[in-house]
Amino acid sequence: MADPQQALLTQLANLEKRSGKSLAELGALLAGSGVAKHGEQVAWLKTTLGLGHGDANTLVHHLRCAAASAPAGPAAAGTEPADPLDAIYTGAKTALRPVHEALMAAARGFGDFELAPKKGYVSLRRKRQFAMIGPATQTQVELGLNMKGVPATVRLVEQAPGGMCQYKLRLGSVDEVDTELLGWLRRAYDSAA
Repeated sequence: MADPQQALLTQLANLEKRSGKSLAELGALLAGSGVAKHGEQVAWLKTTLGLGHGDANTLVHHLRCAAASAPAGPAAAGTEPADPLDAIYTGAKTALRPVHEALMAAARGFGDFELAPKKGYVSLRRKRQFAMIGPATQTQVELGLNMKGVPATVRLVEQAPGGMCQYKLRLGSVDEVDTELLGWLRRAYDSAA
């Protein structure tokens, strides 16, 4: 069965390619159209930009969801935040962003992978998800890893089968992004090829 979130991301990426505009640009056009109701916005996109009904409906729905989940700020209504991490690491969780950035910097050193931002975390994918990173609490980032055959430790907690990740661990500071953790992250990255 196809992953619905991945299907949505693919549809939105294809819509950007076909229209020649980013989602933010499309959102700005829609916001400036003067139409407010969902159905009216779908009709406007179909008429003005020549989008098909499915693309127009998906775009309006996506932009409305992004606007509803975005923190209040200077971003224009109906557009996505410039950086998805801005929506994830807000308020008391802002202090955790350096931990996230340290994990991402380490993962980027391994090679190419795809980012799939979700509402409360970021999924890192090759052929399949190998890690997920997001705030677990106001003081800890949770790193989920998918790999097999690694003995659990006090730090690396094995998860029940059927979950999104096979292992999880929590970090409270950049100092915890150490050699041991990087070994696990690399193993998860390699196993997703």
